[in-house]
This record gives sequence, C-alpha cells and structure tokens, in this order.
Amino acid sequence: MRIPVRKQIMWWGIAALTLLLTLWLLGQAVLPFILGAGIAYLLDPVADRLERAGLSRTMAVVVITVAVVLAFVTVVLLIVPVLLRQATALIETTPAMIEQGRAFLDARFPDLIPQGAGLEQTLADLQATMGEQAGRLASTVLGSVTGVLGTVALLVIVPVVAFYLLLDWDHLVAAVDGLLPREHAATIRQLAREIDDALSGFLRGQAVVIAILGTWYALGLMFVGLPFGFFIGIMAAVLSFIPYVGVLIGGATAIGVALFSFWGDPLWIGAVVAIFAIGQIVEGNYLQPKIVGGHVGLHPVWLLLALSVFGALFGFVGLVMAVPMAAALGVLARFLIARYRESSLFTGQGLPDEPAQPILVEMVPAGTVAERLRHARMAADRALSRQQVEAMQDDLARRDTKG
Repeated sequence: MRIPVRKQIMWWGIAALTLLLTLWLLGQAVLPFILGAGIAYLLDPVADRLERAGLSRTMAVVVITVAVVLAFVTVVLLIVPVLLRQATALIETTPAMIEQGRAFLDARFPDLIPQGAGLEQTLADLQATMGEQAGRLASTVLGSVTGVLGTVALLVIVPVVAFYLLLDWDHLVAAVDGLLPREHAATIRQLAREIDDALSGFLRGQAVVIAILGTWYALGLMFVGLPFGFFIGIMAAVLSFIPYVGVLIGGATAIGVALFSFWGDPLWIGAVVAIFAIGQIVEGNYLQPKIVGGHVGLHPVWLLLALSVFGALFGFVGLVMAVPMAAALGVLARFLIARYRESSLFTGQGLPDEPAQPILVEMVPAGTVAERLRHARMAADRALSRQQVEAMQDDLARRDTKG
C-alpha cells in the first residue's frame, strides 16, 4: 500500500527539524566534523583526477594531504605573522587617521561637524560604540573558535576527519544513495546534482577568484608603498566572496590610508584607486563570469540573508553552513516553484480524476465454466480418495508393526 504524500512530508519534516535541533544543541561540538566534511567535499575532485592519472585512492589522498599540510604550514609561518603585525599597526594608527580627517574637515567645512564639546562627545560616543562592537565581535570569535574548538580540534580533529572522509568519499555517497526512498530516488538525485553544481561552482570558483584578487591587491598596494597594503589587499580579496563588499570595505580602507600617508602627492593616491578599479573591472568582466559562472544561482542578497539568518540561529556553525545551506535552499526553492507552476493553484484548473479500474470480462464458449467446475470437483474427489487410501495403508502398517 502506497504511503500518502502528506504523511511522507510530515515524517521528512520531522527528520529535518530533528537535524536542525541537533545542530543547534551540539553545533560547536560537531563543527570540526562539519569542517572536515567540507574539506573532503572540496578535495574529492582532485582525488578523482589523481585516480584517473593512475594513482590508487589511498596514494591520491596521501599526496593531497601532504600538499595541503605544506601549504598550511607555509601560510602560518610566512603570511599570518605579516597579517597580524599589519592589522595591529593599522588598528593603532586608526585614531591618528581619524583625527587628521577631522582636522581636515574642520578646516575646510567648519559647519559640517559639531564643534567644541559637541564634537568631543560625538567622537567619544563613536569610539565607545566601535570599541563595544569590536569587543563583542572578538569575544564571539574567540569564544567560538578558541574557547570551544581549541587548538586540538583545529589542528588534529579536522585533518583526521577530512583524511578519512576523503578516503571513503565514494563509498559514503553510494551508501547514502542506497538509503534514499525508492519512490523519490530519481528526483532526490537530480536535486543533489543541482546542489552540488551550485555549491562546488561557487566555492571552488570563488576560491580561485579570491587567490587572484588577493595576489593582485596585496602586491599592487605593496608596490606603491601603501602602509598595511598586504593586510588591506588580503582583507579585500577575502571579503569579495560577498559581491561588492570586499571592494567597498577594502577600497575605502586603502584610500583612507593613502590619504593619510600620501597627502599632498595625488599620484600615489590615484595609483591606489586605480589598483582597486582594475581589480573590480577584471573581477566583474572576466573572473566571475569565466571562473565562477552564471549557473551558480547564489544571488548576493540571498547569500547575505543566509549568512545573517544562519549566523544568528547557530552562531559560528551557522556561518560555516550558510553557503551550502543557501545553495541547497536555492535549488529546492526553484524546484518547488516549478512544481507550483504545474499545480492547480497556479493554473486555476483542477486535475482530472484518476480513471476507474476497468472490469475485466473473459469471453468463453457456453458451458466452459460448468465444465471447469466439474473437473475441479472430480480432482478434489480423487485427492480425497488418495488421502483416505494412504491413511488406511498407514493404519495397516502400524498394526503389522505392533503384531
């Protein structure tokens, strides 16, 4: 008997709510495993290519692991110290840059900002607000990453989980496919392929775009001699995964530092502006269309909404899960919209009733049924006679044995 669709939706809805509740309650504990699964998902195509090149799955995973570990150690030893040093110096220099900007505005536009005690109070309120928000952000990040995960989780659990999941990725996919409900397996596979296309296209493509932009911004700003140029360039590139956010924040920071450092030398200020303008033109006209592609389907507003909602609901775990969940929900939304357009709610026409099952009538010559009944009765009588004869024979055999 077929299970009604409404009942199936109810049970699958309960399963989805249970999963979300589990993530909400155990989010920080399972975060290393989520990160490990994400790394394995991103590196699985590389392992498949190495397998096609002739390596075994185990050797391919070992090669990838060694390469990733070397790259991670290089970044930690060479790039992270520079970023931290420049970020600290930029934070320490910010009050002086704000003061210089205030003096400039006060000299050129005296009526634009309040004077005297009002100005001091405004700056004090601004500084207090910025300090409060920065402290809250730092507390959240440190509490989520350092306090809960710890160094052991980041440096041991995540790589180990990623290694074993990458080693058995194809078997895991096959096992999950074997658990799909048979009635909807084809539809679920199609949706999974679309989600994989959207997610992999965005993540892998955006990683390449960030690497290219980060190299361009960092080297360009360092070449013109902009202080903190390496940190500003990397920050702008990393934030560019949300369209326009990276160039706005990074560009505003770079131009502000350029005005503070190169005041009176418009050539270098123009060079900083040109670096970000060229980066934005190349990203919008070549990198995004050619590398990320238009088939991804992650609209910037949809991505920002996902980051805000999942971050508010699940904290740091939500921020990690926001992009894959946004891709999955986008595919599901398009699927449901397509079904809605085919339904009677959209067309206004009811679906025709299913035709009744036809009554099958067998046409046979007259007397056929009676003849079959007579043969059936004769067969039953013969079977009964055989059973009686066998019973008598068994009874005689038992008497002979006793005698």
